[in-house]
Amino acid sequence: MKVAGIIVEYNPLHNGHLLHIHKTREQTGCNAVIAVMSGGFTQRGEPAAFSKWARAEMALRSGCDLVVELPSVYVVQPAEWFAYGAVSLLNATGIVDQLVFGSEAGSLSDLSALADLLTDETPQFRLQLQAYLQQGLSYPAALSQAAGSAGYTAPETAALLQEPNNTLGLQYLIALRRLNSSIIPGTIQREQSHYHDLQPVHEQIASATAIRKLLMEDPKQAAAYMPEEVMLIIAREIESGRGPVHVNALWQPLLQILSTSRPDQLAGYYDMNEGLEYRLLSKLTSLDDCSVTGLLASLKTKRYTYARLQRLIAHLLLGHRRAELTEESLQQGPGYLRVLGFTENGRQLLKLMKKTSTLPVITRPADTDHPHMEADIRATVMQASAFASQDIKQLYSDYYRAPVRV
Repeated sequence: MKVAGIIVEYNPLHNGHLLHIHKTREQTGCNAVIAVMSGGFTQRGEPAAFSKWARAEMALRSGCDLVVELPSVYVVQPAEWFAYGAVSLLNATGIVDQLVFGSEAGSLSDLSALADLLTDETPQFRLQLQAYLQQGLSYPAALSQAAGSAGYTAPETAALLQEPNNTLGLQYLIALRRLNSSIIPGTIQREQSHYHDLQPVHEQIASATAIRKLLMEDPKQAAAYMPEEVMLIIAREIESGRGPVHVNALWQPLLQILSTSRPDQLAGYYDMNEGLEYRLLSKLTSLDDCSVTGLLASLKTKRYTYARLQRLIAHLLLGHRRAELTEESLQQGPGYLRVLGFTENGRQLLKLMKKTSTLPVITRPADTDHPHMEADIRATVMQASAFASQDIKQLYSDYYRAPVRV
């Protein structure tokens, strides 16, 4: 059996994602597609608009055969660790032949050349990169400058890395190299919409950002940009009070954490660096807009990007501690393969994986006592606490829900 892997968030799944799945099958000639998907929170540090169970069902009804969860400690991270965790899971299955990702470049050549440079980066290159980051440059800008110093033309690199899917794709390639994986990479060009577009610019394809905005304002307007079966799932979830979730719904738990913590306690959270705990508490006491987005806007500077600050807020909400998420622990990779859902074809994949996987394949928390699972349960609880409808079984759905079967 020929198996392709994809790395997704589906927040929510839309026509552009459907095109990616179809083109992955077409380009690879695979018999099955395995998706590694984020859970209760996303890479940008936001709570997912809908539960991981609903989004896993969207994936399965749109052409994926098996969905596994990327642990939240790898999800709420810059591209490097997000990619490393996801690629580690695909590699651990022992059955994935190819990894296919979307990119603005639509070609592997430039990304591969840069991946070769960065996989074996020298201490000097690392120092240069850190120096540019300390100047307040974004990661893509700092990377392009450091790469330029190493002989890779900076303007070309900068243009390449200004696009978020290119940046993620680059990190997938680096992760494959660092894991010495036999998985063959491939890319499909992103079409019609930009990752950050706030408004649809095409009659059938829009960014997930634009679609989430529509879902908050008038869900019916989003239907043109989503597969019919996905829209039915979303309608069901909305009717049941399970979304769409906005980060501002988590203002009260965030306020409680901040208002009951001393600076030294906040300093123990992951990625709380450079005295940010003092800046957080200072801004909190003089806030005009009492909301998560209001706090983020007050904190943002050239040095502290919105993405970094939003992930920091997620680490606070999810209880991610610096002592637990060291670089050494992250380099070890995820400790298991958590199955969120599968089709009949996916069930056959699971049978194969039990023979080939280098990690335990689990379907419920009781199958492991790994700290990543504890963190994922917290992520599920926190995301579900933002639902309009509250139910203890929704909050602790990790204990009550079996994998989705389609």
